[in-house]
Amino acid sequence: MSDSTRRIAIFPGTFDPITNGHLDVIKRGAGLFDELVVAVGENPEKASLLSLDERLGIIREVVGDIPGVSVESFDGLTVDFARTIGATVILRGIRNSSDLQFEFQVALTNRVVAGVETVFIMTSSQYAFTSSSLIRQIASMGGDISALVPAEVLGHIAKRVAPPAGDDSLSETE
Repeated sequence: MSDSTRRIAIFPGTFDPITNGHLDVIKRGAGLFDELVVAVGENPEKASLLSLDERLGIIREVVGDIPGVSVESFDGLTVDFARTIGATVILRGIRNSSDLQFEFQVALTNRVVAGVETVFIMTSSQYAFTSSSLIRQIASMGGDISALVPAEVLGHIAKRVAPPAGDDSLSETE
């Protein structure tokens, strides 16, 4: 298949941290496109727990065995990054009606402004409640996040948050 007919999509986000819900969307999305680029960006409105380099390293480790998936960082507008790498589709996971309402408006804008389509994948039901923000909050209070994130994430989060004395629920040794 020539480069001009390759179906390239991006799955953008801050991934702070990557969750099992993100991983589910990546695995399912990888089957829909010739190439799926996990596009890791910064959100200037949020303070990140993990550095950009940490997030890139973790995600590369987590998705390394998924054919057709690569990981790149970007800054600026998502549609500009998409155009730069020749992607014509933005992949988004939808957890609930609030996500859909927000993402629908962004998708219409991206199509009108940049000619980039958006493909939505409904999140698997076991991940519908999961968000990186919620995971950061649970971790900061010493809660067990091991069922919510890939194992590769746990050690990195444990370095950033100190669980209450005697609590090792963020430990990689469980």
